Amino acid sequence: MADGDERARNVEVVRRYLRTFVTKDLAEVVDEDVAIYGSGTAVRGRRWPEAAVSSPGLTVLDQEVVEIFAAEDRVVVSIAQTYRRDATGATTVQSACKMYRLAGGRIVEFWGEQDTYGLLRGLGLVPDDPITF
Repeated sequence: MADGDERARNVEVVRRYLRTFVTKDLAEVVDEDVAIYGSGTAVRGRRWPEAAVSSPGLTVLDQEVVEIFAAEDRVVVSIAQTYRRDATGATTVQSACKMYRLAGGRIVEFWGEQDTYGLLRGLGLVPDDPITF
């Protein structure tokens, strides 16, 4: 497979995975033993992204892929997801930046950070006041 073809396929796999946050239809694009790094943790296994996709009490209303870039077996994406807190109807946008490594058309590793504090503030789950240290 030509490098350009593989990069295009990898981008489509990552787009399919990201869409599952809206559709809740987790595509079989994540390896069973996927390694996940971010937010101070390192875990393995598809159950972790499955739990993130289902997030009880939160609904992803919209998702904007701001930028996506592929090189060799990696895809880097910045996204903005609009969430609704189902209990209150409050909505907010959470930004994130993720990097995926793919092998054989599946995500085998990913790293990333998302603005969890901004999400919690926007949904009214933490005070809007500045944090003092």
